[in-house]
Amino acid sequence: MLSDHELLRYSRQILLQQVDIDGQLRLKNSRALIVGLGGLGAPVALYLAAAGVGELHLADFDSVDLTNLQRQIIHDTDSVGQTKVDSAMRRLGAINPEVTLLAHRTALDVDSLAAAVAAVDVVLDCSDNFSTREAVNAACVVAGKPLVSGAAIRLEGQLSVFDPRRPESPCYHCLYGHGSDTELSCSEAGVIGPLVGLVGSLQALEALKLLAGFGEPLVGRLLLIDALTTRLRELRVKRDPGCSVCGTHHA
Repeated sequence: MLSDHELLRYSRQILLQQVDIDGQLRLKNSRALIVGLGGLGAPVALYLAAAGVGELHLADFDSVDLTNLQRQIIHDTDSVGQTKVDSAMRRLGAINPEVTLLAHRTALDVDSLAAAVAAVDVVLDCSDNFSTREAVNAACVVAGKPLVSGAAIRLEGQLSVFDPRRPESPCYHCLYGHGSDTELSCSEAGVIGPLVGLVGSLQALEALKLLAGFGEPLVGRLLLIDALTTRLRELRVKRDPGCSVCGTHHA
């Protein structure tokens, strides 16, 4: 049940017929894993905590650097030198003390990542490198957990949802193949702060839709964001039957 305090705290989203009391209860009983607490993970964590998702599992092995503060809005100047997980937990606890926070302060290996994914209802990939994205995707496919994936660099962003519970859904590997870790990072190519805020906010929205059970998640669709011209474009993405991660012969 929701307490009177919770009914008041979440009243504005409970007013939405798509959410209502039942949807808020589903959020309260849900668990989300956020991989990366940087530019994307910051708004994701803030909005999921504010919305009342019952458990947030926070994974990041990095510490806060002064150069992060231009875009990673969950951290502040006093956080510099702290682990990103501890900095985020301090801020999230102040926003909503009713949300349970679980910390993963070290890099997740194959086994610990599999356990972390299996323990939640949705995974949000807010990392900044291809190898992590591939590992998270593979773990989600094995565990049958939906994955909300976002990326942003320079003035371009991308967003999609991969849901192995739906037979028509592609996985991250279907879309990007083996990719390349030679791609430039934000520290090399730069990124504008509000863009990662936009992508991260959309990731949080997709997660809330999945957890509360409303709307149409971005499954089988890739949203492309051009911040330079403020244009959004959508591409249809199909599942690859021969995918080495989620293909028919690997199911």
